[in-house]
Amino acid sequence: MTLTAPASQTSFATAAAEGGPHIPGPNDFWLPLFGPEGWQVTEQMVWSTVAVALLCTTMIALSRRAAVVPTKGQWLLEKFYELPRNAIGRDMLGNKEFRRFVPLLVTLFSTILVFNLLGAIPPVMNPVNGVIGFPIAFTIVAYVVYHVVGIQRHGLLGYFKHMVPPGLPLLMIPIVFVLELVTYFITRPLTLALRLFGNMFAGHMLILLLAGSAGWFLLDAEGAMKLVALPAYLMASLMLVFELLIQFLQAFVFTLLTASYLAGVLADDH
Repeated sequence: MTLTAPASQTSFATAAAEGGPHIPGPNDFWLPLFGPEGWQVTEQMVWSTVAVALLCTTMIALSRRAAVVPTKGQWLLEKFYELPRNAIGRDMLGNKEFRRFVPLLVTLFSTILVFNLLGAIPPVMNPVNGVIGFPIAFTIVAYVVYHVVGIQRHGLLGYFKHMVPPGLPLLMIPIVFVLELVTYFITRPLTLALRLFGNMFAGHMLILLLAGSAGWFLLDAEGAMKLVALPAYLMASLMLVFELLIQFLQAFVFTLLTASYLAGVLADDH
């Protein structure tokens, strides 16, 4: 799980010291490498930098010599690009508005997906978005963009007026306005960040628990208890495959919700 030792080795060492399998927790995601206290550079920072560099290099290399008859690499890149562009951007924002938001949606989708997939790619096996700071950073981008777009579209006062549906009884307007303020400024960013973080954190914790338990049963248990290692490894493998699906879905859902928020603030009516 770190740059210097696999997670299983760390788990086995802890298990041997405690006399049982290592029970993973939040500390398994705190992986400082160097730097002063409070300002450490962590493993997730390093892998996120590497991932972004590789992602940019790959996209530039595959699109630099784009042709009418695409190469295999260009064709794969185009298919990947079409998902956030068409299935998210055009379907959610419409043909009139979606094009100017395509760079944002493609960047969010591709970066979040790669960060998530690091949890299933050796030698990393550690989803970057399992650390809350990264989902918060993505959320801040979405949060700032949709508020700025809404204010540009309706004006500052018009943006707040836009939060209240027309035709409400006079007594209901203050209640609905407060609820919409909470939704726009608290609920949406909070759930956007926590959904991504929670799925990556919980999924990796479960895989780490199963893999660490399997290793402990195989290496440290006695007699027939060693046989428990096989179903534990099988379950860990099954969860890893399932986690791949979740990693893709969470990147898709985050981008989809960002597009839906943009569609909401761009609409003429609430």
